Amino acid sequence: MKKTLFILATVALGFSLQVHAKGNYEAGKAKSTTCAGCHGADGVSTVPSFPKLAGQQRDYLYHSLISYKSGKRSNPIMAGQVQTLTDEDMLDLAMFFSKQKGLEVKY
Repeated sequence: MKKTLFILATVALGFSLQVHAKGNYEAGKAKSTTCAGCHGADGVSTVPSFPKLAGQQRDYLYHSLISYKSGKRSNPIMAGQVQTLTDEDMLDLAMFFSKQKGLEVKY
C-alpha cells in the first residue's frame, strides 16, 4: 500500500512540475516589453551586439536567465534586468521568446 501511494505521489508531482515548467505564453508576452528595448519586440534584435531571442530553445533561454540572476553568467545590463524576475517570470519569458519566429536550424 505504501509503495502504491509513493508511486502515485511521484507521478502526480511529475505532472505538476511539467505543467509549471512550460511557462505561460501570454504572460511572457506581457512581461517582454522590458526586453524589447534591446532584443526587439518579437525577440529579433536589429543591433548586432544584442542577441536574438526569437526561436531559441525554451530551456536555453530559461537557464540563461537563471545564470544571469545567479551571477554565473556575467553581463551588467542583464544582471540588473533579471534581479526582480521570479522563476515564473523567467519561465514565461522563455516560453514567449521560444515561440517567436527567428532562429531556424537547417539541416
